[in-house]
Amino acid sequence: MPRRGENIYKRKDGRWEGRLLKKDGKYQYFYDSSYKGVKEKMKHSPETKKSKKKQDAVPAKDAAGLLEAWLEDTAQRVKPSTYDSYYRCMNKYIIPFYENNKYSRITEESVFRFTKLMKEETDLADSSRRKILAIFKIALREILKGSPEYIAILEQIKPPKGGEKEVEVFSMKDQRLIEQAALHHEDKRAIGVVMCFYTGIRLGELCALKWKDLDLETGTLSVNRTVSRVRNLEDGEDKTMLFVGSPKSRKSLRKIPLPEFLLQRLKAKRGEFDEEDYIYSGNQQPYDPRRFQKLYKRILNQAGVTDRKFHAIRHTFATRALELGVDIKTISELLGHSSVSITLNIYAHSLMEQKKAAIEKFNDLYEFNAKKQPLL
Repeated sequence: MPRRGENIYKRKDGRWEGRLLKKDGKYQYFYDSSYKGVKEKMKHSPETKKSKKKQDAVPAKDAAGLLEAWLEDTAQRVKPSTYDSYYRCMNKYIIPFYENNKYSRITEESVFRFTKLMKEETDLADSSRRKILAIFKIALREILKGSPEYIAILEQIKPPKGGEKEVEVFSMKDQRLIEQAALHHEDKRAIGVVMCFYTGIRLGELCALKWKDLDLETGTLSVNRTVSRVRNLEDGEDKTMLFVGSPKSRKSLRKIPLPEFLLQRLKAKRGEFDEEDYIYSGNQQPYDPRRFQKLYKRILNQAGVTDRKFHAIRHTFATRALELGVDIKTISELLGHSSVSITLNIYAHSLMEQKKAAIEKFNDLYEFNAKKQPLL
């Protein structure tokens, strides 16, 4: 059996044999009584020296080249939606920084300067700056793996100070106005907005729902896929396509019970379609999330409600659930978060309101007991 990564074998007669593939496609053989002896002979052979000279003649990639190579490699290893995010951040911010500043190497100083630049980039939202630095760090972890400078360089990447902004949530009044506008909208797909208010599913998950995902017997909806618009690598950089893939994480594969009023509305339409049809396109092509975004904007305008991102509906669902006393573990599973800690971090403000309400109950308990049996 050969040594791992080497074409060196121990023969039955006790000798060691090495095989080296030559340029003409034939093997050159080396023999010795020891493994070390064969390895030395192979190392000093004319064929090995030629190969070494050829490798030395190839110029080493500069910093920008290393980042581009990493990006190209990730295209084969990550989901298209993830790659699209990497592509935008790398080609718009990170690679141009190294090219414009003519950095030949990735150093502590260059990483520190880029991090500082991102922190001072006031035109970008905090979330965008954090995302760019996070992707930069992911790339450097792989590029610098095994380098003696690995830890020192990565320590230069520190996210901008300050916590995340408080999540945007619709008030109960605004929610009712949006629901009424959606239910009476001329475009029947508008009911999808209402579904998000009562299930908390993401926009991509909504557009990827098929009729076969609806179980009328159990009254549940299975979330098995998501749709997003991503870069089409085959047809050129400026073109995009709809891509249907797995949801954000393993925990995002989930079953969600539907409220009765939604179940009845869907049940009334179920017989008109095949089980492989997408619910919101009516055929076997997914509905474009961008088109649904535009429909959502029209609904907000019709309802007279201040514009917010579509994701605010998901935040509203979680906040309403907390207000209704639903436990955080259940909310986390309904949202499809990969861990309860994510739910806790996002909705810390709403949880504080719940804590205040809980302590107020203790205050009521104290006052009740004090009236019943006054302290001496």
